[in-house]
Amino acid sequence: MNAFTHNEDLVLQVSSVTEGKVHQQLQQVEKTQTVPRSYRPALHAALRRAARVPVGLWLAWSVVVLVLLWAVLPGWFSGHDPLVGQAGQQLQAPNSGHWLGTDALGRDVWARVVHGSVHSLAGALVAVGVGLVVGTTLGLLAGALGGRTDDALMRLVDVLLAVPSLLLSLTIIIVLGFGTVNAAIAVGVASVASFARLVRSEVVRVRRTEYVEAAFGSGGRFSAVLSRHVLPNSLTSVVALAALQFGTAILAIATLGFLGYGAPPPTPEWGLLIAEGRNYLSTAWWLTTAPGLVVVAMVLAVNRISASLSGGQP
Repeated sequence: MNAFTHNEDLVLQVSSVTEGKVHQQLQQVEKTQTVPRSYRPALHAALRRAARVPVGLWLAWSVVVLVLLWAVLPGWFSGHDPLVGQAGQQLQAPNSGHWLGTDALGRDVWARVVHGSVHSLAGALVAVGVGLVVGTTLGLLAGALGGRTDDALMRLVDVLLAVPSLLLSLTIIIVLGFGTVNAAIAVGVASVASFARLVRSEVVRVRRTEYVEAAFGSGGRFSAVLSRHVLPNSLTSVVALAALQFGTAILAIATLGFLGYGAPPPTPEWGLLIAEGRNYLSTAWWLTTAPGLVVVAMVLAVNRISASLSGGQP
């Protein structure tokens, strides 16, 4: 019995010594950590939120960021000139020197896809900007003023919705002329109706809330109440629609470029790249496959981000 008690005391002493060493090691680790103690809860919370983000959303943001880097820093991703071909390098299949092969003039397809991102993204940005500004203005006036103003503006929106967007874009391009900017403006005008209807519905909803009525009742000016209370609280759904329209604009501008109404050759615009390679589908499949996959990936990624912003998916 005494031997058992003696062994138990030894075990307790060893465990206490071990716990003391572990505590000292933890203190040393905490001293050497670069993250301050006060920041650790916020860091852990951020890591937990990041772990809950779906893999599909991570992939979508990765695609968007990569294409944005292409547009901003194309020289980092390709050392070839997208406009100048190389003699004897025509229609080469993808290889180590040309990752996506070459076209009929010996130009590197990878370089043309990378450098073409700036034209497609800039055009989509202009298109979304035109639709957002004009559509938001029309929807805000219609929802805030009501009455005959609302009826007149909504009838104009109904006319725009009655015309197919591609046909409306082609009509505007014929009036303005060819080019990436004109194509972007045409696509933006075709999206005005969608923004206007959404903004009007949101403004009508917010206009009837108690805090807006209280702002008017306290003597607030009409323009001040609209800018401070109505408009900021009406833009949540508009942001999601803008993200969705960005992907739609990329596809529409590529379509117009494919039809020959966008950027002129030899501009490396994605739709034009697909159009230039359609005559070589049987012999050089990479000419259309590469830019086509980039367009599809970008549109799907933007649509996934739009779905997360609208609250449909996390």
